Amino acid sequence: MREPTIARNYAEALFTAGERSGDTERYADLLEAVAGAVAADERIRVVLDSPQIPKATKQGLLAAALRKRAPEPFIRFLGAVVKRGRQALIPAINVEYHGLLDHKLNRVHAGVVLARKPDKRLLTEIATRLSAAVRKEVILHAREDPRIVGGVIVRIGDRVMDGSLRHKLLQLRKQMLGA
Repeated sequence: MREPTIARNYAEALFTAGERSGDTERYADLLEAVAGAVAADERIRVVLDSPQIPKATKQGLLAAALRKRAPEPFIRFLGAVVKRGRQALIPAINVEYHGLLDHKLNRVHAGVVLARKPDKRLLTEIATRLSAAVRKEVILHAREDPRIVGGVIVRIGDRVMDGSLRHKLLQLRKQMLGA
C-alpha cells in the first residue's frame, strides 16, 4: 500500500472512533497538536523516528505526554500507530482526518490572494459570497500579493477563479496583439 492510502486508513479508523464517542472535533484538535509538535520540535521527531528506541518506550512517552489532555481511545490510537512503525505518517494522517471532518461538516478551504492586506469586513464578505456560490461553509486562507495589482484570485481545490487586474490586463493585451 502507498503512504497516502495508509494514512487515509488510519484517519478513517480514528474518525470512526471519534464519531462513536462524540469526540470527532476534539480528536481533530488533538491530532493537529500532535502533528504540530512533531513538526515543530526536532527532539520529538528524532525520538519517534529512532530505531534504537523501543516502540514500547515511544508509546509510553506519548501516553505520558497526553494522559491528562486526551481521551484513552486517542492515546491507544497513537500507540497503535507507533506499534506498527507508522509514526512518520502522523502529519499525513492529520491532513486526511481533517479532510474527513471537513466533508462531514460540509466545509471547504479556499485560498484567497488579494493585492493588499484585507480587513475583517472584506474577508467576511468574500467568505459569505463564496459560501453561497459553493453551498458549503468556506474557510478562508488569505494572503497578500501586490503583483496582482487589484482584484482577487480564489482557489478551492483544483478550481481557480482569477479576477485579478493583472489577469484582465494580460487578457486585454492578448486581444489587442491578436487583432
